Amino acid sequence: MNQKQLVGEKAATFVEDGMVVGLGTGSTAVYMVQALAERVKNEKLSIVCVSTSKATEKLALSLGLNMKPLAEVNKIDLTIDGADEISPDFHGIKGGGGALLYEKIVATNSKKNLWIVDDSKLVNTLGKFPLPVEVVPFGCEHLFEKFKEKGYRPEYRKDEEGAKFITDSDHFIIDLYLEKIEDPKAFANELKNEVGVVEHGLFIDIVDQVIAGTPDGKIEIETK
Repeated sequence: MNQKQLVGEKAATFVEDGMVVGLGTGSTAVYMVQALAERVKNEKLSIVCVSTSKATEKLALSLGLNMKPLAEVNKIDLTIDGADEISPDFHGIKGGGGALLYEKIVATNSKKNLWIVDDSKLVNTLGKFPLPVEVVPFGCEHLFEKFKEKGYRPEYRKDEEGAKFITDSDHFIIDLYLEKIEDPKAFANELKNEVGVVEHGLFIDIVDQVIAGTPDGKIEIETK
């Protein structure tokens, strides 16, 4: 069993009967959704799920999970999602799968957020992983040039055909190749103040618990 499957299946055990659960996006989240569907089937759990992307919703529906739009639930008890980087102070970078906007909306409406990763995602300083910035297509060229002038080494994310990647909300993503983010909170505020930026992949003070898998098959659970 690989690390992603290990932590995905472990995370599914945190779901309790009667919960409203946020389902994350990405390769690790796939294992969690599959394991959760098995639990629902075998244990007859009564849960409601909210998705962070069209891809996750499609998978969850195919597995028989009870899905509802975010607007139709009053609360989310637990959201389980992956992450691209996590620092020791529990800040993170997410959005490698392109779902950062919906992921952040669901996360900020959740009582508890649980991230599932392999231990390579645990870093001392954020920034080695390219930071995704979701932008409105109108005028994005000017934002791109501004990021370039600031030395943020921007690149448009591309799809498999080489065209600009389009998010579930019909936006573009500009990835910033920063290498190191000295002050994630300050940088998050800077990006949010740029007109045309919809959201960024810095998740500040959001995660409550992290489950990390190690190469030797062990699981480490850290709580904020």
